Amino acid sequence: MRETILELKNITKIFPGTIALDKVNFDLRKGEIHALIGENGAGKSTLIKIISGILLPNSGEIYLDGKLVNISNPLIAQHYGIAAIQQEPTIFPDLNVAENVFMGHMEYDRFTKRLKWKKMYEATEKLLKALEVKLNPREKVKNLSIANQQLVEIVKALSLNSRILIMDEPTSALTLHEVDELFGIIKQLQNSGTSIIYISHRIEETFEIADRVTVLRDGHYIGTRNVSETNVDELIRMMIGRTLSNIFPKTNIEKGETVLKVESLTKEDQFNNISFELHKGEILGFAGLVGAGRTEVARAIFGLETNVYGNIFINNEKIHIKSPSAALAHGIAYLPEDRQQQGLILPMDITKNITLPILDKLVKLGWLNNDREITTAKKYATMLDVKAPGLWQKVLQLSGGNQQKVVLAKWLATNPKVLILDEPTKGIDVGAKAAVHKFMNELASHGLGIMMISSELPEILGMSDRIVVMCEGRITAVFERNEATQDKILSAAIGLFSNNVKKIG
Repeated sequence: MRETILELKNITKIFPGTIALDKVNFDLRKGEIHALIGENGAGKSTLIKIISGILLPNSGEIYLDGKLVNISNPLIAQHYGIAAIQQEPTIFPDLNVAENVFMGHMEYDRFTKRLKWKKMYEATEKLLKALEVKLNPREKVKNLSIANQQLVEIVKALSLNSRILIMDEPTSALTLHEVDELFGIIKQLQNSGTSIIYISHRIEETFEIADRVTVLRDGHYIGTRNVSETNVDELIRMMIGRTLSNIFPKTNIEKGETVLKVESLTKEDQFNNISFELHKGEILGFAGLVGAGRTEVARAIFGLETNVYGNIFINNEKIHIKSPSAALAHGIAYLPEDRQQQGLILPMDITKNITLPILDKLVKLGWLNNDREITTAKKYATMLDVKAPGLWQKVLQLSGGNQQKVVLAKWLATNPKVLILDEPTKGIDVGAKAAVHKFMNELASHGLGIMMISSELPEILGMSDRIVVMCEGRITAVFERNEATQDKILSAAIGLFSNNVKKIG
């Protein structure tokens, strides 16, 4: 058995009105990949913030190499060889790779105080080669893909001689090929003796990459398992306290009349000749690889893209959408892929976020009716089962799953006819996914037309009544639910298969 490098005993963290962690235990061995999983709000983020010195526990003990330590700030964590790579890369986009790698610990001459640029570029090149990564140390980071930006963060951690690396949702924005490359690098780090705490909502990744897995639930330590000795059902049961027989609770709903019709929608260099129909009570899935043009089509329908040609109809009436406000006026709502940057105003509370699109309906004689605003927010927050101490809670303090529910509540408050969901369960846990899927069914049963974009094939296959597949800005196939398979969708997504788009509506 490998020696234990890090051990947390009875860690407790209390926020006003909330016990985030209650006597939680965790240990990490040398050269181990240890997955940390749990639903949103389980306490994972709080625990890693304590390990990396961002938060102090109210009680409990932390041991490094068997010695009691006090990690009171990130600099001390760095001194102990602990580095954290957050879900969103914390890089400086206008600086180059080497500058990002050495940010915060630039090397300089003791006497002249001049920076040793040559030495830093050479050191960066050496670290990149060690990971078999082909990046130019002088390349501006803003020109890199998300995957390569994450690699820059890993190289930075290595430049600090980190021996414990915390990775928070590292694959959430990566393609399948990029995930494979990242896993290869993680294995290299493990082989070199680096210990890794790996956090992911994708349970299947746990079995692919980790040696052990620890489950948290509602701030409590539930248990630790060897990955080779557990299975998906057991981990889900530990995470949510019950079995989850069906993550995709799709119900058969008789589709109604056409609510949205798109004809020959085109934007140069983005997408071309996009035509489809969406019916009342239907969930229309959009599948394809990253860059296929699905999000761009959704943005165009919602009035976020310019220089778009083609026709859009709502209830068989041709409409002209030049802005999101025009889309909302016609009953179209859009939940974007990036909920934090585009879907929410994080410093504002739950109430203000939910009522933002409908403030004009809550105003009388120029004054906002506060009671009506609170009543409206409470109605939709309750409908979505948003978990928070109160509607005054800042959205940035909510878990990812609850943030997603707030975005959904915001758009449902507009009483839409068409709801466009772009990656509706991205970055949320299995329990929250099931809740979102159940609610999608409920919305469809009330006649709402849902256009769902997802990169997760199980979600596409599990929740869609029909599936539109895109490749390089074009629709390559449309499948009915009963004829769609993973192989067919993947083939159409890479342009190897087409059914000539025989089913438009």
